[in-house]
This record gives sequence, C-alpha cells and structure tokens, in this order.
Amino acid sequence: MGWYENRVLPRLVDCACGTARLRRWRERVVDGLSGRVLEIGFGSGHNLALLPPEVTSLAAVEPSGLAWERSTQRQDASAIHVELVGLDGQQIALADASCDAALCTFTLCTVPDPLAALAEIARVVRPGGHLHLLEHGLATDENVARWQRLLNPIERRLAGGCHLTRDPLALTTEAGCAPVWTEQAYGPGPAPWMWLTSGVFQLPQ
Repeated sequence: MGWYENRVLPRLVDCACGTARLRRWRERVVDGLSGRVLEIGFGSGHNLALLPPEVTSLAAVEPSGLAWERSTQRQDASAIHVELVGLDGQQIALADASCDAALCTFTLCTVPDPLAALAEIARVVRPGGHLHLLEHGLATDENVARWQRLLNPIERRLAGGCHLTRDPLALTTEAGCAPVWTEQAYGPGPAPWMWLTSGVFQLPQ
C-alpha cells in the first residue's frame, strides 16, 4: 500500500467512524458480549470503552499499523486486555472455538472476501456463539441504492476498497448465520454512506 493508504486513510476512517452520533449504534451492538471476544476490524479501538464488564479479553484483527498505533491511549485506559492476533480477517491465526463471541463494525464493506471472513469467524468462535455486527451497506430505498451504485467505483478507490453496495444481511444469511435481532435505519450523515445494519447473529455450528 502507498502513503495515502498507510498514513492518510486510517486517520480519515478514524474520524468518520468515531463520531459521537454513531456511539449509540455501537453501544447497542456490543451489549451482551462476554468472555474472550474476537474483533474483526479493531481500527483505533472505538468500541473498547463501550464493551460490557463481562468481556475479559479482546483478540483484535487489524490490518492498519497506524490505526493500531492510534488505539494505544484507548487500550491504556481500558481494563480489558487487547491482543493483536492478525492482520487479515480471512485468515485468523487462532485455534478453533477459542473465542466466546465476535464483534465486527464497519469492516465487511472492505474485506476482499466477506464470506471467507465470516467463515473464519465461525471457525474461531465456540459452537453456539454469536456475532455482533454493525455495518453500512446497500440501502433498501432504490433512489439511494442507485446513487450507491454510481458512487461505488469512486468509493472503492478513495476508501481502501470499501463497498457501498454490499448487503450485510444477505452476506450473513449466505454464511449460515441466524439472526437473533436486527435493525436497519439511516444513521447520521449522507444517505449513501449511512444505511446501517446492526444485529446479533448466531453463528453456524
């Protein structure tokens, strides 16, 4: 990756995904997590201060070195031990069934193969475990979806491969995940980027 992807883009993502107005979405999606949690797309640690006290440790997957550096203060302020376990959510260097649950926020939009990442999550999380998910994606409003399709090539070039047109519910269904609860609504910001899907899913056993 070049200078923009390494040094500029992580700062832009940190600002865009770390707004106070997104906090309530994050707070709801982390509710119920406990034990050892696998987080795909740890970023700069925006979820860390919101995790329930029942979470004992966090196994983090994060490809950006700068994002990991920017998480240092949040890690220092947290009582939860965070371990960087890999750079690629499609290939996680953890044993089968070694985590109790998984957390994924604003990550499936960028992972090259989201189904491979979901399969790895299912492998690493114990049988019967849950995936807590918050993603942006393809809107159900066709007028917005049309803009998303038009903007998608530009988004992918400028935002590190981020897709506006992926459907998180369709992806989790295809991966065999069973919804416990889901919510879809527009979040704060421009509609093509802010059709949000949140929920908890039981992973395939």
